[in-house]
Amino acid sequence: MIKKGIKTPAKHLYDLALKAASRKHPDLARASALLEEAHDQGDRRATYAMATWYLFGNEVYPKNLRKAVQLLKLAAMADIASAHFDLAVSYETGQGIKKNEQAAYRHFLAAALNGDNESLTEVGRCLYYGIGIARDRKAAEVWFRRAEALGVDVR
Repeated sequence: MIKKGIKTPAKHLYDLALKAASRKHPDLARASALLEEAHDQGDRRATYAMATWYLFGNEVYPKNLRKAVQLLKLAAMADIASAHFDLAVSYETGQGIKKNEQAAYRHFLAAALNGDNESLTEVGRCLYYGIGIARDRKAAEVWFRRAEALGVDVR
């Protein structure tokens, strides 16, 4: 329960938002309000959560790719691996932002370096085919082997 007049820390707001959204009967309106407050306080996990809702749309947030990309950029600046990944996909496909394969590669790389294992194969794919970076199939194989070692489906 949030008490009026007392500022609730952003981390707690984010946790409460997750609980509200994860219930058997999710309260997305409450989750949204909590996420927005956490985002306003600088919790970039909340920023990323809001971005994903804008990416796909729901009953509270209509699908809005441009807004999603704005929020993904903020979350990526905080090195949230999933935000880097989603931003890379946006850059590669040109959804919500101008297509830019170099930016896509950089964000796949940042996602991989920040712990997103799926991005390991994406970095390998970019290197293998020369997407956003010069083609380097030997380097691509290194990324593919690392992904396989971590249990990621490479092919």
